[in-house]
Amino acid sequence: MQADLDVLRVAEKEGSMWPKAIRQRRSYPRSIRVRYALAVGALFLMVLTAVGALISLKIRTSVAEEIAEDLRLAIVDWTSEMRPGYIPPPRPSIRARYLQLVDSRGRVVAANPAAADKPPLTMVHPPPGDRLQDVTMCPSWARGGCILVTALRFDAGAARLLFNSQPHYIYAGAEEPPALAMHYLEAGITTAILFASATAAWSTWVVVGRTLQPVRAISTKMREAAETDLSLRVPTPPGNDEIAEFAHTSNIYLDRLEKAVKAQRRFASLASHELRSPVAAQHIQLEEALLYPDEVDTRAALQRTLRSTERLEAIIDDLLAYTRVKDACPTAYQPLDLADLVEEEVAGLPSGGTRIRLQVSARPTVLCSRVQLGRVLTNLLANARRHARSHIEVTVEEVAGQAVVSVQDDGAGVAPEDRERVFDAFVRLREGQRLDPGGSGLGLAISRETALAHGGSLTVEDSPVGARFVLRLPARDLPAGQEAGDRSGD
Repeated sequence: MQADLDVLRVAEKEGSMWPKAIRQRRSYPRSIRVRYALAVGALFLMVLTAVGALISLKIRTSVAEEIAEDLRLAIVDWTSEMRPGYIPPPRPSIRARYLQLVDSRGRVVAANPAAADKPPLTMVHPPPGDRLQDVTMCPSWARGGCILVTALRFDAGAARLLFNSQPHYIYAGAEEPPALAMHYLEAGITTAILFASATAAWSTWVVVGRTLQPVRAISTKMREAAETDLSLRVPTPPGNDEIAEFAHTSNIYLDRLEKAVKAQRRFASLASHELRSPVAAQHIQLEEALLYPDEVDTRAALQRTLRSTERLEAIIDDLLAYTRVKDACPTAYQPLDLADLVEEEVAGLPSGGTRIRLQVSARPTVLCSRVQLGRVLTNLLANARRHARSHIEVTVEEVAGQAVVSVQDDGAGVAPEDRERVFDAFVRLREGQRLDPGGSGLGLAISRETALAHGGSLTVEDSPVGARFVLRLPARDLPAGQEAGDRSGD
């Protein structure tokens, strides 16, 4: 609750700055769409580029291997018809457009009509250890394109039989397909990659936009609630996903903030009312003493002013205690034997007057602030002594893992409709005002806040006679070797 009040105070202090700050943040939800769309688009572009490069390489390699296979078949067909002293003209082939027989000096010995008037397709002379090679050549006569060439070196036996041991070479060439020569393949793959990446980015933009639409509605409603009316609540989308949980959490926050605002305003109003009375009394008393010095007993006026000052001091002390309880840090709590504390508080009460009967049926250990819990017990015992007619019963027990302390008097009791009101700040019932005219009305409010800060509760429960206040705190088991009852305060 204190965090909610801090938020409220900042909002009220800088209220004029909220709309501007909110307007400055309005672009951020849209930038999420941009970031996700760009990220997905870039990811698709990188992945598809790598895949496209592999596909292009695979297609080029497959086409080149297929053409090379056709060229080799054409070479095999031609060499199989050669005889000593007879070189037949090469047969026409669909793929092997160019066929040449070249001697070791680079002269074309035989060729088909397409390659007869051309220089050797290549100057590559495969060595004896690697007689078959595939190369790509781009001669000037190839009409600006390139040709794929397969070169074959005759083995020593064939060269001796056909060409008197002179090295000869057969070159078979085919024009590079336009799809490869003109980079149509790469252009098509690039176009497909860009289209797929743009489609992925656009789809992400649309999907993220639709996903964030409820978030924008929630943001708009939160902005409206912060600026105008805290009773507004954000729309909760159907389903049970993260956005629905965010909307539900936002509504819980608005509930807490609205309650905190109302509590702060009510507390400020009540505190100002309670503080106004002693301050006004002091003002009247001092003014009367100054205006009528001969008619006013100075000593009596100072005594009345002192009593008003003491009441003002008591109210301020209670207000400080009330705020300290709300800001208490649970990490500062210590394990304590609750029965020891109750016995100590009962023993510290002034003797005489109302009789107190203490019954301890268990000695539970609680994690608490000794000073704060002692103040709770002091308030309950003082309240019971104030209203009791003859006696007070105090019991300490452990029930279902909870340490329970009950303080019951035999007075007039608390009406059922007032059992929650008595724990509100500055609320004093008629009976309490009669028995304690100078009270601040904060004792029970501080006691309940302390119980809540310790993870417990403080309530007024049914009793045959009088009022029965019951304090419940979580009991805990101590590790072996550790003793409860550390009397260090907070």
